[in-house]
Amino acid sequence: MALRPMSAAGTTGAGSMRTLPSDCREVAVGEIGLAAILCIPANARGIVIFAHGSGSGRLSPRNNYVAAQLRRGGFATLLLDLLSPAEEQDRRNVFDIALLASRLRLAVDWCASEPATARLRLAYFGASTGGGAAIRAAAGDPRIAAIVSRGGRPDLAGERALASLTAPTLLIVGSLDGIVIDLNQAAHDAMHCERQLVLVPGAGHLFEEPGTLDQVVALALDWFTRHLPEENA
Repeated sequence: MALRPMSAAGTTGAGSMRTLPSDCREVAVGEIGLAAILCIPANARGIVIFAHGSGSGRLSPRNNYVAAQLRRGGFATLLLDLLSPAEEQDRRNVFDIALLASRLRLAVDWCASEPATARLRLAYFGASTGGGAAIRAAAGDPRIAAIVSRGGRPDLAGERALASLTAPTLLIVGSLDGIVIDLNQAAHDAMHCERQLVLVPGAGHLFEEPGTLDQVVALALDWFTRHLPEENA
């Protein structure tokens, strides 16, 4: 079956990021200088680029929490603002999936050109509209090894992108997220790549309920570990 429920466990909240960890630095991505936070733990096996949604950005407390846990699992992370401050003033840009996807591709090109990240395999972690943007950006790009979508809108990627996607994709949705479950199921059925849809019991759209974000972390770590294996594994 497409749906695999997960038992509730753990109680960890998403705290805010006040200071950068020692393995992180602020960077400017691409010619337009998108603000970003790049973190590379020792012996990183790959890098996960975060696609934020609904006007969120590199300081998103939930995505920073997830990113910190992914780094503990051996993955570098890049959290970036997909829009410039001026672009954020126009709310239409927040839902412009083509624009957001173009910024993710720009980030991939930047990672491929940077000496510190050029050797790392690439993956996306998308949230909300960022899930759709990640799928649109990955469609037709063989450099993307895996995608995880948290409470995402993969349907916004469009039928062509869903059908042509080759990167293994994990769709994580809260069991209380209503219509978003149906939208993810429809997107799952439209894909031809390796994919899985998982419902997290008792979780809403933002995964604010105790322990639910930890379940997202566990699922994402498992997915990325399987699809971005260590080179000597």
